[in-house]
Amino acid sequence: MDIFKKPNLIAWLFLAPALTFLTIFLFFPIIFLIYLSFTNGNIVAGKWIGLANYRRLIIDSDFRQIIFNTAYFSIVTIIPSIIIPLALSILLNQNIIFRGFFRTAYFIPSITSLVAMGLGFRWLFQNNGPINEFLSSLNIIPIPWLNSTFWAMPILIIFSTWRQIGFNLVVFLAGLQAIPQSRYEAAELDGAKFWAKLWYITLPALKPTLIFATITTSIFTFRSFEQVYIITNGGPSNSTNILSYYIYEQAFRQFNFGYASASTTILLLIALILVILQLTIWRD
Repeated sequence: MDIFKKPNLIAWLFLAPALTFLTIFLFFPIIFLIYLSFTNGNIVAGKWIGLANYRRLIIDSDFRQIIFNTAYFSIVTIIPSIIIPLALSILLNQNIIFRGFFRTAYFIPSITSLVAMGLGFRWLFQNNGPINEFLSSLNIIPIPWLNSTFWAMPILIIFSTWRQIGFNLVVFLAGLQAIPQSRYEAAELDGAKFWAKLWYITLPALKPTLIFATITTSIFTFRSFEQVYIITNGGPSNSTNILSYYIYEQAFRQFNFGYASASTTILLLIALILVILQLTIWRD
């Protein structure tokens, strides 16, 4: 048939199932989300209220604290989630004993249930948990980790970083193993030491991997929800309430779907801008 002699049409035919899937489960929900953010939140028969939800976001002091919490949580989580696995991957890429064991051990948190790990962290850091018992054995005053506005967020950051390290470690190891050994051999013949090889060979060759790891870590961090829900419930005093958990509270506890949709749209824009900035910076 003549239809199969047209390469462009054949390509669109092959793309049609994927495009249909994306339209139904990605593009349409995003468009409907944006529409819902301009309504009073009634999904069945929402009333158009224009920019009222966005004006409320601007003047809402709680939302400003949520944005600050989200920025603090994201920045302090992303940086060690990149640096630590990068250093570990460089170490494990050497011919060390039990390399496979360490690689598996670091990766296990990435595939373990977030609920199970969150409950474990909550048990460890509760007022009468093992951490405080250990501190008491050293004659150190126990710390109310999860009831402190100062300590609760660092606990979430430690948990999130620990879980993300394994995934990035495997990604960096794959990138390191793709670098030709001939580059290092040539550098050694020229007298290059470890730091010179790291700066001039390893890091430039890992640039695509670093871009991927940074973007995926940023996305995973921005959509963090389970650890907040399980460990702190956004408390104490809203100190660990981040944007994804705030959206859940507005939508499914207060049933304010319009306001929650506006908050989600802001989260989507922040994530999009962050990805564009990262691509721009790494490209340069």
